[in-house]
Amino acid sequence: MNAIKTLRTVGIMEGWSFLILLFIAMPLKHFFDKPMAVTIVGALHGLLFILYVLAILYVWNVKKWPFMRAFLAGVSSVIPFGPFIFDRKFLRD
Repeated sequence: MNAIKTLRTVGIMEGWSFLILLFIAMPLKHFFDKPMAVTIVGALHGLLFILYVLAILYVWNVKKWPFMRAFLAGVSSVIPFGPFIFDRKFLRD
């Protein structure tokens, strides 16, 4: 798998895990007293976030991206729907 494809794959998974954490697990915790949802989804999201940052660094190194593009990729990971927007704007062929 090439560097961009790896970044896209991890980015999509990280983006979905963030949305599930925000819109499913957090309401389950706060409105239905199910804190385990945040524990499980939060741990998975944390792992995917780390993999996403590593994938960004890998692409930055291999593809010689400008710093600003790598920075925007990182910022997109902390904004809901950010990885999907970044993917559409910068990564699709």
